[in-house]
Amino acid sequence: MAKQNTVAPVRSFSESDHVFESAAEVFRVMSAPMRLKIISSLCNGEKNVGQLLSEIDTTQPNMSQHLNTLYKAGVLGKRRDGVQIHYRIINDRVVTLCRAVCTQIAIETDAGTR
Repeated sequence: MAKQNTVAPVRSFSESDHVFESAAEVFRVMSAPMRLKIISSLCNGEKNVGQLLSEIDTTQPNMSQHLNTLYKAGVLGKRRDGVQIHYRIINDRVVTLCRAVCTQIAIETDAGTR
């Protein structure tokens, strides 16, 4: 009697899996309202932490934590100028997604108030 193969076939990591994993990571990074505010502020150009804090109501440690998350995720780039660190957007895909979602929500919210 022939022995049956009882080992389940290994599923390869398909390209679509990679797409879904990448998309989930983008959504994870953008899941915090504070990060969306930072992205929105930086759409107008490079800013240092002090400039961001003058526009966004939060503490310096909280701002730094969110900036670090966005930097590590490849959304932001940074450069040092003396003691100041300036942040800028380097991932336009995230900006496009952020604008699309926020614009749609604003439209729906505005339509609901009429």
